[in-house]
Amino acid sequence: MTTATLPVYTKKDFQTDQEIRWCPGCGDYAILSAVQSVFAELGIRRENFVMISGIGCSSRFPYYMNTFGFHTIHGRAPAIATGLKIARPDLEVWVATGDGDSLSIGGNHTIHMLRRNVGLKVLLFNNKIYGLTKGQFSPTSEAGKKTKSTPFGTTDRPFKPLSLAIGAEATFVARSVDVFQGHLKETLKKAAAHKGSAYVEILQNCNIFNDGAWDEITEKDARSEHVIQLEHGKPLIFGKNRDKGIRLNGLELEVVQLGNGVTEKDLLVHDEADPRDSYAFLLAHMEDRPGFPTPIGVLRAWENYPRYEDLISNQIREVQEKCGKGDLAKLLRTGDTWEVRP
Repeated sequence: MTTATLPVYTKKDFQTDQEIRWCPGCGDYAILSAVQSVFAELGIRRENFVMISGIGCSSRFPYYMNTFGFHTIHGRAPAIATGLKIARPDLEVWVATGDGDSLSIGGNHTIHMLRRNVGLKVLLFNNKIYGLTKGQFSPTSEAGKKTKSTPFGTTDRPFKPLSLAIGAEATFVARSVDVFQGHLKETLKKAAAHKGSAYVEILQNCNIFNDGAWDEITEKDARSEHVIQLEHGKPLIFGKNRDKGIRLNGLELEVVQLGNGVTEKDLLVHDEADPRDSYAFLLAHMEDRPGFPTPIGVLRAWENYPRYEDLISNQIREVQEKCGKGDLAKLLRTGDTWEVRP
């Protein structure tokens, strides 16, 4: 008896010979590099990966990954990926999408994919703009944003991707940043290890049509004061000198200064397995409040929830055991029929 050994991959094995058609300096390059590096480390055969995308700058991803892939239609990547995962649950199916593709025309597909807990890994590139169509506002653009389609400023309230995922009861919800390469790779590995739907928002810069959208958290001198890294089982601490923290006061979060009687024991300890939607929602909305940092890392990781493709496979097997495999030709001729005459 011989045991099959997996090939040893490098990042280069997941690169293609296709010309990368993103603008120089685009954050998509950093995300592509991270994904290629992580795929090489997962111990999974290259032919078992599938990358599926919709429409947008991010959706060129399948061309640049040396795996199987589909460049599909606007907003429909989650639906097509769901069909593939049902038909081939053995495959590792990843979705590359953007804030417009996924949250506008593709909003309902995203919601239903997450609520079903399909075993997909979704990478949401969020640059708060429509980049491919040259700078219109997107569902995540901030209120008052002046763009080519809103010259006097958008009156929309921006969508919160993490809140959407939490509301749909996604079993894995996380956030990272394109230029935080170490953190991004670790987050991708955690998403890969999750069995159900894994939803990762990646804050990404569009240096042509929305440059500096995330400067407050990416600038080296600012990030320590404006970013808090979520680590399971550890207190929520941030600040250049790690002297600030997040405390739960009743049903609200508050920022506190460590010292003068306030210690780490008073701070909220992050629990990514917390079963309450309310806890993850509080984290997802922290950055909306003055003085609060932007959380990155895993907000939620619920395990032991059935995957949609497993439920479907079990149902098919049970029905076949009870009724047999069936006859498609017979099925098509069963029940009401119509005769069409000229």
